[in-house]
Amino acid sequence: MLGKGSKLYSIARLKCPRCHEGDLFVNNSLLSWRKMSEMLPNCPVCQQVYEPEPGYYYGAMFVSYALTAGPTLAVVGLMMLFSQEITLWMFIGALLVSLLLFLPAIFKLSRAIWINIFIGYDPTAAASPQARGH
Repeated sequence: MLGKGSKLYSIARLKCPRCHEGDLFVNNSLLSWRKMSEMLPNCPVCQQVYEPEPGYYYGAMFVSYALTAGPTLAVVGLMMLFSQEITLWMFIGALLVSLLLFLPAIFKLSRAIWINIFIGYDPTAAASPQARGH
């Protein structure tokens, strides 16, 4: 299920959707803010272009909305579990803290999901002459 060749492998490891070897981001750490949004222009292994056209990742914004539901539901659940009375400001504060904590992961995973929707795995991509630069 999470083996090389599956989309989940590429998404979870933030790897190139075509060869599953090259990194998508300059810093592949899910929770690091350092160089959070810097993507490589193309795969260092198979040369797959990561931004085929300007504005390519606008659709990833909708994926990030869906991914934001997880931390939001977790905050609501924890607040209902541990607090008798939840005020609007308590909810907003807790939600902001949790979303800021998970922002790098949500950003990177939404882009990884988006590119994996359109680019499939090619087991020969890493070994192709184009990938080796010939």
